Amino acid sequence: MPAELGGSQLSSLLEALPGIASVLRSPVADALVKAIRAAAGIGDFAAEDAEELVRYAVRRGLIGPDEGDRVLADVQVALKAKRKGGGGRGAKAKAKPKKKKARR
Repeated sequence: MPAELGGSQLSSLLEALPGIASVLRSPVADALVKAIRAAAGIGDFAAEDAEELVRYAVRRGLIGPDEGDRVLADVQVALKAKRKGGGGRGAKAKAKPKKKKARR
């Protein structure tokens, strides 16, 4: 029978083995952190992160499977447009600089 680890034992193990915390971390937590960083403009957005978050929301009954499918379809369309140079949602067109008329 395997021994169970208590809270303090688990904390000691996490401190003793650097990097193990990232292995034990929830994929949902990773996706959430990456999505937040992307929303703030300090990270890249990945479709895999959106899929993880949508699957979590569907499992928990936060959204229905149909809505999850629609959201993921929207994400795929936006990412495809972004790759083609469309910029996606929120992209602003650059204004052309105005030429100054020479005074005589």
